[in-house]
Amino acid sequence: MTVTAPRPRVMSWPLLRPWLAVAARLGLAAVWFAAGGSKVGDLAGSGRAVNAYQVMPYDLAMVVGAALPFVELALGVLLLVGLATRLAAGVSAALLVVFVAGIVSAWTRGLAIDCGCFGGGGELTAGQSPAYLSEIVRDLGFLALAGFLLIWPRTPVSVDGWLAGTPATEDEDE
Repeated sequence: MTVTAPRPRVMSWPLLRPWLAVAARLGLAAVWFAAGGSKVGDLAGSGRAVNAYQVMPYDLAMVVGAALPFVELALGVLLLVGLATRLAAGVSAALLVVFVAGIVSAWTRGLAIDCGCFGGGGELTAGQSPAYLSEIVRDLGFLALAGFLLIWPRTPVSVDGWLAGTPATEDEDE
């Protein structure tokens, strides 16, 4: 009689996917809280950081810069509680594409600025070098989280799931 060792259990995609989505949702919420929270105390500075990209008139840049922290914080709240997750992921993805495009634009035009993504921002002083490549790679990682949530927005432990009254499963038709 031959005795074989039991095969290790591998977690299947339908069981793993909802929890990966929770991690993506909470990770992206943390990003928006950090970004918005670092700027909300200095709205003028946030406006100056937007203006440093030189893509819009000064007055518009100041308005966009002042509004941006509140949009980021609102996205953080929605993602934290899991309410309107697909919408929040879509807005997140759109913002991140704009951010990446802005960084690429600044880089190709030879501007020496700090992205201002997590506070600060604006033109760099002499001797400082921009970190455009790492900022782009970082934002593409965040964009991947948003993309995951666009495809699979339903997650356990969320207001969306509670309102739907059904668990998040692999074969959901959203």
